[in-house]
Amino acid sequence: MKYNELTRRYFDAAASGHSSGPGPSNGPGTLSGPGSFRGAAGSRALGTWVQFDMQVAAEPRVIAAMRFLAFGCPHVIAVAAWLAEHAVGRSVEPALPESVQALRARFEAPVEKLGRLLIVEDAWMAAMRAAAPAAVH
Repeated sequence: MKYNELTRRYFDAAASGHSSGPGPSNGPGTLSGPGSFRGAAGSRALGTWVQFDMQVAAEPRVIAAMRFLAFGCPHVIAVAAWLAEHAVGRSVEPALPESVQALRARFEAPVEKLGRLLIVEDAWMAAMRAAAPAAVH
């Protein structure tokens, strides 16, 4: 399968264990401690699993750091990496920074991968629910 430059860049950065953006606040890995929340979706046995860990600042209540772990195709890993990078500084809200369809277009993922990208969205939503259970039902 052929991947666009953006997919290759984010996948390569994640595969090497580095963030694709500035600073250590995003990229592959986990977070723990006060203000940390986790959400996951999918199944490794079925070929796609994603986990987002985020650290939420107390005031204002924004995402201070986000990390991810993912098992799946390069598109899934690249999209998870992009979301982790673009989450920092955002409010704790269930909406992705871009719709799944927009992410599919941005990363030039074939329509057959849409179900896998929906698993990425489910993991994002699970993390947001963990951080703000009263606000995200």
